[in-house]
Amino acid sequence: MIFSRTLIKFPIMNKLLLASLLVSAFSLASFRIGTYGELPIGAAVPKADVKLKDISGKDVTLQEVRKENGLLVMFSCNTCPYVIRNQGRTKEICQYAASKGIGVILLNSNEGSRDGDDSFDEMKSYAKDQKYQWFYAVDRNNELADAFGANRTPECYLFDKSGKLVYHGAIDDNPADASGVGRKHLQQAIDESLAGKEISVKTSRSVGCGIKRI
Repeated sequence: MIFSRTLIKFPIMNKLLLASLLVSAFSLASFRIGTYGELPIGAAVPKADVKLKDISGKDVTLQEVRKENGLLVMFSCNTCPYVIRNQGRTKEICQYAASKGIGVILLNSNEGSRDGDDSFDEMKSYAKDQKYQWFYAVDRNNELADAFGANRTPECYLFDKSGKLVYHGAIDDNPADASGVGRKHLQQAIDESLAGKEISVKTSRSVGCGIKRI
């Protein structure tokens, strides 16, 4: 009887152990994919003094990039189809922000792809091909992506002249099709911020590729 009870218990214990391991593995995987706390509207620029290697070869900080009317931080990369598809819109809004006295920086947080098409050398080549006129820097070990709670490329964060977050989300309301854009969320937020108005749409859903965290 004792022997038979032992035979019964071991399979049950094994199932419980397996279930526990699966839950732990799933939790870890979810964390690594990027389930990070979202930076709330009104928050100050996080990690503003962290040194970031720009494609120029120089180190910059968000505090240094920030200008008199604010800061635009966009998480991007070289490889995401949505980033590539949105390049025209990315360049347009970055140029617009810069023309309004807003500092602009794109951050590549794909630390898990540094040996491939998101390497520093590939970033330099991509930026040259796209004729970037703003900072494009490496986010080492996803440090800023984690601090911002960024999970997608492209994903935008606009800070006003006081350094407070006033908009987070997509460039516009149709990331998949430029011809179908009905509202330019980021440009509207820039205009309202410069006019000292309440931002009418403070957040929107970022659509794109997941950041390749380590």
